[in-house]
Amino acid sequence: MESINLVKGYGKVNPSEDPSSYSNPRAAHKSRLTIAVSLTLFLTLFICAFVGAFIHASDSDGRTPSPSSSSADSLKIVCAVTQHPGSCFDSISSLNSTSTKPDPEQFLNFSLQATVKELTDISSLPKTLISKINDPGTVSALKDCISLFDDALSQLNQSAELLNVGTGESALTVMKVKNMQTWISAAMTDQDTCLEGLDEMGSPLLGEVKARVQKAKEYMSNTLAILSNMPNLLKKFGISMH
Repeated sequence: MESINLVKGYGKVNPSEDPSSYSNPRAAHKSRLTIAVSLTLFLTLFICAFVGAFIHASDSDGRTPSPSSSSADSLKIVCAVTQHPGSCFDSISSLNSTSTKPDPEQFLNFSLQATVKELTDISSLPKTLISKINDPGTVSALKDCISLFDDALSQLNQSAELLNVGTGESALTVMKVKNMQTWISAAMTDQDTCLEGLDEMGSPLLGEVKARVQKAKEYMSNTLAILSNMPNLLKKFGISMH
């Protein structure tokens, strides 16, 4: 019976003999202090991470590019004000390979150059199509398109001349912006008028002409949008307009 009692009592310790049961105020206080410090450190790291993420998000929404910002990032900020940011980025970046300084005025200049080049490339389109069709109505509308394209190109070249300034001169002034807005808007109207003429004549070439001028229309729209938003863009880049 004595052996049975020993088995039943195996593993049980008399509380009075358990060292861990002794009261130790210093150890308990140290334990609580460790937990408090750990929690404080955790909360501090969490708050810092949260604030850092918030600042990063704010900078991404409307940041002012620093001198070290990449040209591509700066260009994305500029093209974000347009209705066609993709074509805006592609047209300007193709001319921006040597530019290292983020500058909205320079991007505007590149956008206008791309627009002039695109319209120049399609300016011979009406003449080419006239030689391939015998429909009198379509021929008449295409002849109008020839003069309308020439007028649009003239308006764009006038705008480009305003951006060609000497050393120390301001590329953009309030008056220049107003004139360029007028001329670029007129160039866009010229292209729309060409398409409307073909539509009125029921021309079978309307779809082809519309597709060919689409890129030029987008480029003009992009240039006009950048120009119209120039004051805000310059402010983002820390530049003032004279």
